[in-house]
Amino acid sequence: MTINEVYDRIESGPLNPVWISLVPRDVSLQRARRAEGPLAGLTFAVKDNIDVQGLPTTAGCPAYAYSPSADATVVARLIAAGAIPIGKTNLDQFATGLVGTRSPYGACSSVFDARYISGGSSAGSAVAVASGLVDFSLGTDTAGSGRVPAAFNNIVGLKPTRGLLSTKGVVPACRSLDCVSIFARDCGVARRVSDAAQGFDADDPYSRTGQAASPWLGGAFRFGMPAPELLEFFGDEEAAALYRKSVADLEALGGIKAEIDYSIFGAAAALLYSAHGWRSASPRSGRSWNRTRRR
Repeated sequence: MTINEVYDRIESGPLNPVWISLVPRDVSLQRARRAEGPLAGLTFAVKDNIDVQGLPTTAGCPAYAYSPSADATVVARLIAAGAIPIGKTNLDQFATGLVGTRSPYGACSSVFDARYISGGSSAGSAVAVASGLVDFSLGTDTAGSGRVPAAFNNIVGLKPTRGLLSTKGVVPACRSLDCVSIFARDCGVARRVSDAAQGFDADDPYSRTGQAASPWLGGAFRFGMPAPELLEFFGDEEAAALYRKSVADLEALGGIKAEIDYSIFGAAAALLYSAHGWRSASPRSGRSWNRTRRR
């Protein structure tokens, strides 16, 4: 798809809820004419908590908006590799949500059915790729935001090992846990983008060098999983079967499963995501965790 075709498709409908702002068409055309590098000609979208020079960064909150003086490091590296940014995409405000509906710019929905949520918080970035508007996009992933909307829209959601992609120029949700994620329609593009975006950044205190973690390449490894009595699938037998298959696949790769007490993690998640709370008793510790709505 040409740059003009991308803009024509975007402009044929309302900007929201997928997009918050666009790079001017003429700027993208100029970049396309001189694009060189491993990603030459590929178009991408950027979640609006990641800086793109010339566009405001809102983090989904118009009152918070500011004008960045430079591209985020990861955006600058992708542009240097020949990729062409098209615009900034919608998100759950300040990247706190997994549904894609918590935004004053509107609620994104699944590309398969408008009645269903898109998943979040990187809602617009996932939908922009899934609907074929761009070749790939950037999101962020602190607690699932780069994988949930990918799953809901049947695309690839890559969460690189923390520190491989610089978070300089990213509005933090949880500074020590944040990472930039990649959405693409296939694994090959996701890998190419990841390779181009990597690199040590002295301005990011969490930046590091090295390859993504792949413990199965070195023989036997241990992986954690919640104790069976703490697993909840809410009647979704297909999800339960896929979970069991994933465990079996890891064991086939040489993994040794180790049950963990997940209850404390469930309690922590409820503090952020649950209105009604999460309750579970740990069979090992005897502790009971409960989070309820304040009255």
